[in-house]
Amino acid sequence: MLAGWVGLAALAASAPRADAMRQRERDWRVGPVVYQVFVDRFVPPADPESKRSLYASPRRLRSWDELPEPGSPLPELGVWSHELDFWGGDLEGVRSRLGHIRSLADVLYLNPIHEALTNHKYDATDWRRVDPAYGDEEGFRRLAEALHRSGGRLVLDGVFNHCGRSSPLFQEAWKNPRSSRRGWFFFGPEHPAGYRAWARVANLPEVRLENAAVRRYLWESEDSVVAHWLRLGADGWRLDVAHELGPRYLRQLTQAAHRHRPGSLVIGEVWNYPTVWTEALDGILNLFLGRVILELAQGRLTARQASGALREMTEDCGVEPLLRSWIVLANHDTPRLATALPDRSQRRFAQALQFVLPGAPLVYYGDEVAMTGGDDPRQRAPMRWDLVREDNPDLQWVRRLVAVRRGHRALRIGDFRVLHGERALAFLRTTERPLELVLVAANPGDESVEESWVVPDGTLMGFTLLRDALSGATARVMAGVLRVAIPPRTVRVFAIDPEAASRGQYKRMPER
Repeated sequence: MLAGWVGLAALAASAPRADAMRQRERDWRVGPVVYQVFVDRFVPPADPESKRSLYASPRRLRSWDELPEPGSPLPELGVWSHELDFWGGDLEGVRSRLGHIRSLADVLYLNPIHEALTNHKYDATDWRRVDPAYGDEEGFRRLAEALHRSGGRLVLDGVFNHCGRSSPLFQEAWKNPRSSRRGWFFFGPEHPAGYRAWARVANLPEVRLENAAVRRYLWESEDSVVAHWLRLGADGWRLDVAHELGPRYLRQLTQAAHRHRPGSLVIGEVWNYPTVWTEALDGILNLFLGRVILELAQGRLTARQASGALREMTEDCGVEPLLRSWIVLANHDTPRLATALPDRSQRRFAQALQFVLPGAPLVYYGDEVAMTGGDDPRQRAPMRWDLVREDNPDLQWVRRLVAVRRGHRALRIGDFRVLHGERALAFLRTTERPLELVLVAANPGDESVEESWVVPDGTLMGFTLLRDALSGATARVMAGVLRVAIPPRTVRVFAIDPEAASRGQYKRMPER
């Protein structure tokens, strides 16, 4: 009788975990694949000449086969000349390639689209207006609606730490000391430009978020910038230099976005260790985790060091915010992945880990076809559509990773536990369903290794056959211990083979 009560208690205890997993599964913010697009460089304009008037001097419209190169300072504008080079991409072009995007990703993230002087548009002149070179509000609606019809989501870049020097709001404050806008910025002789500018870039005056009127304008009010775009069809925000907005205002902005659109996402760019920031936002750009992956792939971190880093990160942050965070290996601010990791085996190793660790893997446009590019602006080259071919091995690899992730629920929403090892990294991804367990083993070294791990999961039956979803290689767990040989620079994604279910070992194993 006592055994029966113990069994009932175990089943009751499993219910909260099952509920949590199902809640994660319903939440689009948990574990999607994200595709990042720099709009100006994504799809060549159908009729470049018809758009040339939008790029009047000192702007320049380049040919799609030209590559961006560093320019020279333009002190009178507070920018570099290469910031005024354009390639003519727009929102209609993005919409025309949604098929490619959705074949790889669930979420489309756009670099800033608001009106601005530069090509990168981190210098907004009007936060509420689509830059005319990109289209208009109706074009934005069409893109959002088409994406939503396909089941995808749209995230915009929110640049609220600073604006552009050409912004009418700033110009009014700059020219009129009595203006009500004067308190929206930081003026004073202690600043080289006469006002506080982000990174001392004259074109980027910082916004005084301490001013309540500024916060109402940007995110608090029902007609705020944040509310405006969520109402038009955006599903969330990626916040530029979020670490400079500070935890207090990030928390307020996140709460306001949820009020304006329940279920929306607010994710922040954080070039720090994740703690503190995961408490203030739905998730972060997990640049820390991306750096751990890259250092491991390059041999600068050992498997044991990486295991410790992952274990500490999970203990410090909890798995929930990590699942809503984006894992970044490369983006518009860093060298492209194929430049950072020119060795294909290293690159594939890093990408495989990106797709199986807890979080949302971010694919920067063109990285799926191994485009190259170094520091700014070379990593922002026009998309190489000529490389988007079925026989492209890099594209085949990324599509394979996408398929494996989509085929294994634990990789998208599962809990995460690092195993103790020496020469290879290993971890578990688990859900409430024992048969969904995935065990990842990764060898970053140049030589094959044979490693044993204790697998502390009592629901994993002895002699269960595991099969690597990437290569088909097999292994068996023997009485809670796994021993496998792993080739160099290889990630094994071991899932329970269907044979295990057919043998009946798991027939009385309840959800946990």
